[in-house]
Amino acid sequence: MHFTRNRAAIAVTALLSVGSSVALADGPKLSDLLATSGLTANGYVAASYFHSTETNAYHNYDIGHDSFQLDQAALTVAFQPKQGFGAVVNVIAGEDARLQNSFEDSSSRSSVDVLQAYAQYATGNWTIIGGKFVTLAGAEVIAPTGNTNFSRSLLFAYEPSVHTGVRATYAVSDKLSVIVGANNGWNYTKTNYGSKTGEFGISLTPSKAFALTAQTYIGKDPVFNASRKIVDLVGTFNATDALSFVLSYDWGRQDSPVDSAADAKWNGLAGYVNAKLNPQWRVSLRLEYLDDKDGFLTGAQQKLKEGTITLGYAPADSFELRLEGRYDKAPATTIASFSPLDSPFTDKQTELAVQGVYKF
Repeated sequence: MHFTRNRAAIAVTALLSVGSSVALADGPKLSDLLATSGLTANGYVAASYFHSTETNAYHNYDIGHDSFQLDQAALTVAFQPKQGFGAVVNVIAGEDARLQNSFEDSSSRSSVDVLQAYAQYATGNWTIIGGKFVTLAGAEVIAPTGNTNFSRSLLFAYEPSVHTGVRATYAVSDKLSVIVGANNGWNYTKTNYGSKTGEFGISLTPSKAFALTAQTYIGKDPVFNASRKIVDLVGTFNATDALSFVLSYDWGRQDSPVDSAADAKWNGLAGYVNAKLNPQWRVSLRLEYLDDKDGFLTGAQQKLKEGTITLGYAPADSFELRLEGRYDKAPATTIASFSPLDSPFTDKQTELAVQGVYKF
């Protein structure tokens, strides 16, 4: 009896093995199933090492002095038909996610962040999304795959990053779109505060060579109980297929919660030159300033300046190695020193970094 059961088990196993082989040989691939269903799935992994002469004050994700780190591992699954309902889920993990969580909730220490999760409805020229999504503001984005430099700009550090609310986009034509929305404010995923922030933007692409976006956020911030505003402009000029120029300008104001105090204002400008040297090599230069007129952003009335140069090497379409050098300058000793016993503050810092980015 025991022998018979073993023979039967062997026979069943053999049949299953043959069936599995046939299924693997003749069945559709996962990519084919996703394409047929309309689902898309993609992601990336970015890791880095950076060394700064000081504490990387006024930086965004590359904070610290001497560190290896997993910047981000991300996965995005989306179903976005041209008409009807869809959805997007975008999750990131790593040190950037931990910091992003702290921007959204100062008590959070999680290294996993649901960066975006929203439902979508498209009809005619309208696309409406509701949930959590990334901001319209700025020339740079949270995902490292969308930037030409390793480090983020000074402007990026003081712009909104994500919003929770609703956004409607109307495509006037294939060259012009208008965006309106309402959300909880700058980086708030939830709030019991009744006042909301309005979102308004336009996206203009008159030709392949030129693109312009303009966006503004206006609303009362629950922490300050007073209106906060930002106006952001980003212009892109593609001189050739291998050479592009980008300008990004911000103007912001935080109103005072009391009539007796002055409002806080700031502005900044960042310029980028991106050149593709050959199919594998590229270089990106960023120069910028941030004028914190009233010390609202940085804690000091100052105009910060920085210059960054990044060399990118892509041996394959799915991978890029980035080498970067950055120099930050403050008008006074407001940058926290790495060696506080020698000097607690300094007026400059230098960073060298290497980052690998793999896309799948």
